[in-house]
Amino acid sequence: MKNTSKGASSTANNGIIKKMNVPNPLVIICAIICLCAIATFIVPAGLYDRIADPNTGRSVVDPATFHYIDRSPVGFLPFFTSITRGFQGGSSIIAFLFITGGSLGILDATGAIRAGMSTLVRKMNGKEVMMIPVCMLIFGTCSTFAGCNEEYLAFLPLIISVCLAMGFDSITGMAMVFCAVGAGYGAGCTNAFTVGVAQGIAGLPVFSALGYRLFLFAVLITINILYVMRYAMKVKKNPQSSSMYEIDRQREITINMDEVEELTTTHKICLITLMLTFVTLIIGVIKFGFYMDEISALFLMMGLICGIVGKLGVTGTADAFVQGCKNMMAPCLCIGLCKAATIILNDSNIMDTIVHALASVLNHVPTALTAFGMFIVQDVFNILVPSGSGQAAITMPIMAPLADLVGLTRQTAVFAFQFGDAFTNAITPASGMTVSCLALAMIPYKKWLKFMLPLIAIWWVISFVFLMYASGIAIGPF
Repeated sequence: MKNTSKGASSTANNGIIKKMNVPNPLVIICAIICLCAIATFIVPAGLYDRIADPNTGRSVVDPATFHYIDRSPVGFLPFFTSITRGFQGGSSIIAFLFITGGSLGILDATGAIRAGMSTLVRKMNGKEVMMIPVCMLIFGTCSTFAGCNEEYLAFLPLIISVCLAMGFDSITGMAMVFCAVGAGYGAGCTNAFTVGVAQGIAGLPVFSALGYRLFLFAVLITINILYVMRYAMKVKKNPQSSSMYEIDRQREITINMDEVEELTTTHKICLITLMLTFVTLIIGVIKFGFYMDEISALFLMMGLICGIVGKLGVTGTADAFVQGCKNMMAPCLCIGLCKAATIILNDSNIMDTIVHALASVLNHVPTALTAFGMFIVQDVFNILVPSGSGQAAITMPIMAPLADLVGLTRQTAVFAFQFGDAFTNAITPASGMTVSCLALAMIPYKKWLKFMLPLIAIWWVISFVFLMYASGIAIGPF
């Protein structure tokens, strides 16, 4: 594919980032750590007594035992040692992400994912009606099971080019990716980077309540496909109805489908290995209680098999694993730093005070609305910290015990988190993925926001319904 608008895209990318002036998420998290340290001098210290849950044996707070104690604000040296302790405290989750990310890096190095998606888009060329649902279903499935997101950035120019050739517009191409990812991350069936981390922090079995998530994914992906198809058909019928009409007319893009990467037998074997990995993972989680160690081992085996099948060699496999780990560096840094904030709040004994204050407010509203309130908090917070792993590390240490106090299951709190993490990713200017894709597609932010807001409103309604039902049935295991 030849894209003569590359220079314009690069300029647009720099312009969007400069105009939005968005700080790095790590800067935001460091600011949160500082605010937590300051809070230790202001917020009264308090504690709940912990008791063993008679049903599960796990330690939970006794809601009737909150009491204030002497304040113990963080000192100068403990403030900095909390960061090193944070990385030690989050080591199990960090190791899980590194191994998972490194193994997926080996798979990516074989070219199987790129070839598979390129072949999919090529086969859909000229099939206007089927292209949108088929591509979105594949993209959404990869997102909900493997946590794919940034991987789609490389395919965006091709997708947009095909959409324009079929009589759609650039927003259609952008929406095919982001709406599919929204459904995938919103359900998070076996997404190790969001749901896996959140459940691990909450003490839940990793990827528990999978059946509910599968049903949720089916609902979300169906609604999102219909939304995008309705818009695409309207544009095809009347191209001038598109807000991108004048901009798209100025594009000079030529598609050469012969240049698209071919799907070889090696690629097919690697993709089948990935599929079998997820089948084994699902069976292991449901039947044998697989947790982070076992799931990490599955991904590691998959990576090694793909390295052998892909003929990467020992050095090539190691290099690809390291590159995959590099892609996990930012989420792992976020987890370590967020754990530092949690350590500061716990050491100064103000974590329970914060939970007590939130519980006092939420106890006066219906349980279903309590879950939805958690979702709103997560959704707004995600605008500032779009990293799913980082957001889980910041909020779940508070939301998990809060759920215990207000009569929600921790699983419901995780659902509130995953909804909040997924749905504003498509519009937050703090997301590097969002900004980069808008720049690459040359779509003004206001036009994209106008397209997405009605769908986000629909997502909110779906979130309310699913959270209300989860609250009503006390979805578990706890």
